[in-house]
Amino acid sequence: MAAVQNRPLTNGDNLWADKDSRAEFQIGSTSIRIDSETSVTFLDLDDRTTQLRLSQGSLVFRVRHLDDEDRFEIDTPNSAFQVQRPGEYRVDVNAAGDETDVTVWKGRGEVTGGGDSFVVIAGQRATFNGTDKLDHQIGQVPTNDDFDSFAFDRDQHEDKAESSNYISPEMTGAEDLDEYGHWNYAAEYGPVWTPIGVSVGWAPYRFGHWAWVAPWGWTWVENEPWGFAPFHYGRWAFIGGGWGWVPGPVLVRPVYAPALVAFVGGGGFGVGIGVGVGPVGWFPLGPREVFVPWYHTSRVYVNNVNITNTRVSVNQVNTVYGGAHVAYANQHVANSVTVVSHDTFVNARPAAQGMVKVDAKQLAEAPVVHNIAAQPTRASVIGAGHPAAARPPATVVNRSVVGTREPTPRTPFEERQSATNVRAETPGKPASPRMEEQGTAPREQPSSTDNRAAAPNVPRPGVAPRPPVATGHPLVRSAPPVQDRPERNQSEAQKFSTWQQHRSAPAPRSAPHSSAPAHSGKPKGGR
Repeated sequence: MAAVQNRPLTNGDNLWADKDSRAEFQIGSTSIRIDSETSVTFLDLDDRTTQLRLSQGSLVFRVRHLDDEDRFEIDTPNSAFQVQRPGEYRVDVNAAGDETDVTVWKGRGEVTGGGDSFVVIAGQRATFNGTDKLDHQIGQVPTNDDFDSFAFDRDQHEDKAESSNYISPEMTGAEDLDEYGHWNYAAEYGPVWTPIGVSVGWAPYRFGHWAWVAPWGWTWVENEPWGFAPFHYGRWAFIGGGWGWVPGPVLVRPVYAPALVAFVGGGGFGVGIGVGVGPVGWFPLGPREVFVPWYHTSRVYVNNVNITNTRVSVNQVNTVYGGAHVAYANQHVANSVTVVSHDTFVNARPAAQGMVKVDAKQLAEAPVVHNIAAQPTRASVIGAGHPAAARPPATVVNRSVVGTREPTPRTPFEERQSATNVRAETPGKPASPRMEEQGTAPREQPSSTDNRAAAPNVPRPGVAPRPPVATGHPLVRSAPPVQDRPERNQSEAQKFSTWQQHRSAPAPRSAPHSSAPAHSGKPKGGR
């Protein structure tokens, strides 16, 4: 299917940028750009782990923040690259799948494969040929090519974003806000972002559609190009005759939610998910209102998804869960409740085009419900995307990759969506599992060199409550540990010495790209 803007990505999803195409996606504060004819699969995403499969093509990415327990790994057909420090990186895989190039402008990482491990540091471009055994060469960082310059320009755009003054740097999608709105100060809420150029009658969670995205289930996908962060984090408030988005605390990593809304309906009422195949209604939650998930989760997650997205205490969350009556502010705002037919809801159709007229007084008095009985259809899962005109070659789709860890076992839903091929390699220093189950208490956070408050260890988009990783994954082949071989060490020392002797400063990130592509033999393409 063709990609749909603002649709959350989860474990097992595959992205393919076809010839003469490029794409970009965000994971927290990390932006990843993919070049022409590049195939990427999401092997494992949670609050501590990013594990991607690159079976062909090129990635440029900047890791802004990396805690001691965080893991960021790119798995390729012949090796696995694990980022060890924040920095700027590029990974290329050739069309045959037997060569991986790792470029490090800033930072440091470790490449594992063929029974060996290699450290790649700032100013190096390392090439790894072969499969069962790797031939390793060290070179200088080449002059920027078109793809490098494209990625660096995007990074500079993010660095200048005004929104970074008001939101957590770990909020996915926040870099889109500056172009489409402005910030004001509201006495009751603090900094508030207001969209510009929206249509008459616009209301949050109306101009988009519902899709079924595992593991959360019903997930809102907004149409606007800025429509990710304001619909999965923070709260909406009706201020001075218009809608404004209140992002929540800035000093913590916000926890993703599929949609911060409350549904209306219940017994005896003609609108609501709980009544057969009748209409479905919802409205946006306001500041300091508790979000009650409709998907199975734990109280630890419920606490964290609330206290990181609005200013509430755990006691307030407990009160709502105890059954206390809540007067929701936005439910009583004119034109705030969106009601659609059951078919519109479950078939990923545009909500604004499928609205059902309901008496305003009835809507304002409707009880809030916390269960969604509507069952997904095939259209719910596929979403609003149309069939893709271009597909990756079968050899690329089925190509296995090397990983230093087994991806977390996926749910049956994820297994139906894609087949992930990974074989495991043991890194030079064994890494401990960092996946925390959703139902356990947050771990103590490691110390950090910056001044941000430690964030709760809770899932990011892509995480489901799962049991601990089991051995014997059907798509993972274990490899022997890295062996210490004196002759290899001597050879690597000589390569490093030669690199140092010819070392030159890496090309500045803002420098114009060279007319002659530096990464020869790698997939290329225009925008």
